[in-house]
Amino acid sequence: MNTEGLRSGQVAEAAGVNIQTLRYYERRGLLAEPDRSPGGHRLYDEDAVTALRVIKAAQRLGFSLEEVAELLESGRHRHGRPVPGLQQRAQAKLAEVDAKIADLTTIRAALAAALDAGCDDLTLCAASPCCPIPFTGLAEEMRHAGPCN
Repeated sequence: MNTEGLRSGQVAEAAGVNIQTLRYYERRGLLAEPDRSPGGHRLYDEDAVTALRVIKAAQRLGFSLEEVAELLESGRHRHGRPVPGLQQRAQAKLAEVDAKIADLTTIRAALAAALDAGCDDLTLCAASPCCPIPFTGLAEEMRHAGPCN
């Protein structure tokens, strides 16, 4: 890595992103505007690589780009005032993940029960009193008694 700064391609490669992603994050304000070489090329410092890696890691943890921007901003401008930081946001994100896991676990159980029951036709299955899929109100509308396998 040279002492003058890293060019866009070098930063993108080091961080594992493409150049369009790098420029997009720059436009969104997630990355600081880089210095320019005498020839007009963008020149980034090593912090840009770290920032890109942090952004991508936060996204993999489920944070949206807007949330990442807020986290980065709160880290830059604490100045002694309380700003919701990583701890609070990570706790909220963990609660979201737990809720999604609970929903997916319920969906998985219903699908497994439908497979075990041999459901082949949603309309017939929904009308059956032994249908394992949690239809609400749909079974009342259809009074076709489907077989329970």
